[in-house]
Amino acid sequence: MPSRLLGAVRALAFYVGYALITMLWASLSLLFAWMLPYAARFQFVIGGWTRLILAWLRACCGIRTAVEGRENIPAKPCIVFVKHESTWETIFVQTLFAPQATLIKRELLLIPFFGWAFSLLKPIAIDRGDARRALRALIKAGRARLEQGIWVVLFPEGTRVPVGETRAFQVGGAALAAQSEAQVIVVAHDAGNVWPAHRLIKRSGVVHVKISPPITTAGMRAKDINAAARAWMEAAMRELGRGDDQTSRLTTDSALASMNSRLGST
Repeated sequence: MPSRLLGAVRALAFYVGYALITMLWASLSLLFAWMLPYAARFQFVIGGWTRLILAWLRACCGIRTAVEGRENIPAKPCIVFVKHESTWETIFVQTLFAPQATLIKRELLLIPFFGWAFSLLKPIAIDRGDARRALRALIKAGRARLEQGIWVVLFPEGTRVPVGETRAFQVGGAALAAQSEAQVIVVAHDAGNVWPAHRLIKRSGVVHVKISPPITTAGMRAKDINAAARAWMEAAMRELGRGDDQTSRLTTDSALASMNSRLGST
């Protein structure tokens, strides 16, 4: 069987399983999860679903994961900026930070099964059509989630970005960090190489994930928080593009240290 046809068959098998797992798990969640305390509810709904989906993805498409920087994840929940170039990271990041509230478009809650179950998990759902109201809602809800010990996860570029590009960060996450003085950590990855956006066929291989040291935001302005986070992400993405695992930590940490030093002198 030609490799392209085989890839299409494997991808279709994944999506069939994805749909069936989602419908089954969402139905179980709607029946039982609402009775659980929030942390246990998150682990049941999202923890169970994501691990099943990632296991099925590996079985069908041969996509595996290697994570660098788990030791950088602080004990206290904070704000997480995630690189957005695929659908993969929207699933995998749920396994790193729990419980978490994700910034999403309000329309996602209307998706049958998935959206209905997701509404049980205190997501921060905003109306993108009203930027000012969305920003106010993010700051208010984000501070409340952080005070409740819930991670706040955002995709600061706002939309999926082609492989090799990094776009300007939207102000929302940085404004929340400036208002709450919560730490920020950044997650970079190369998932677009194996799960390209808006394409059916996936490529077998390893998704490499890098997690930054925490960025301390007390006394910083939103634009400076975004500058520090973007500097680290760009350095990490360059290293992922070169596949240079031996020097990546030195380079990305140096970028963050240089940025923090410059900000501290202003």
